[in-house]
Amino acid sequence: MEKWPIGVFTSVDAGLGVKLEVAHELGVPTIQLHAPAKETRTQENADAFLAKIGELGIQLTAVFGGFEGESYADIPTVSKTVGLVPPETRAARTQEMKKIADFAKMLKCDVVALHIGFVPHDTSDPLYNEVLDVTRDVCDHCKANGQNLHLETGQEAAEGLLQFISDVGRDNLFINFDPANMILYGTGEPIDALKKVGKYVRSIHCKDGTWAESPGKEWGAEVPLGEGDVGMENYLRTLDELGYTGPLTIEREIAAEPERQKAEIGHAINLLSELKQKIG
Repeated sequence: MEKWPIGVFTSVDAGLGVKLEVAHELGVPTIQLHAPAKETRTQENADAFLAKIGELGIQLTAVFGGFEGESYADIPTVSKTVGLVPPETRAARTQEMKKIADFAKMLKCDVVALHIGFVPHDTSDPLYNEVLDVTRDVCDHCKANGQNLHLETGQEAAEGLLQFISDVGRDNLFINFDPANMILYGTGEPIDALKKVGKYVRSIHCKDGTWAESPGKEWGAEVPLGEGDVGMENYLRTLDELGYTGPLTIEREIAAEPERQKAEIGHAINLLSELKQKIG
């Protein structure tokens, strides 16, 4: 694979990604896929999907898990509803995440990813150990499938994420780095965070955002790539310094406005192509 192939976050029937046809129209060679609904996750559908991306010359690089009942309405709601942290939904979601990993295996994809949720900052909190256990469980399931598990950044500061990965103690646990999420959640300056966690970064998102007036208490704003506070050239140069050569996967979470989403992703592709050429 070439260095830094451009990618886009896609979905089949669920999630915030663009449709496969749009990815093809935009001419991107790689995609990440938001795991489809349970009833869609069959061998037959996996085979059809593989045939389709094969025809289009697109490579699948990661399958993302997401769950019913998750809401990103505001930071407290994320804390209560997202990922494998909330105790009341944890058992069912853990089983579902394993099934998503099995579906990714049908798709011949060796990377499974998710937002794990708000890991407690206090490592002596009993909930912290529960989240360690569930992460080990999912990592071990992925390992048996020949897969790595990538945690998407956002809810934790870099130091907390490093501590958590170290405490999980599994060699197939890595990071999907999303710089905008650090800004949106108010968890740290993204380039600084990237440098700290760089050795674990195996996949990334190219997304941009602006800081909230009260970071960490209220949401920052997601904006078109290049118009926010990440600093895309600095971001790519830092990735280059860290030796990251994988896909640059664009994520633009405005699924309710497909035409605008497509136009802004097109603009992002142009921006990243220029920066790739500049940085080399």
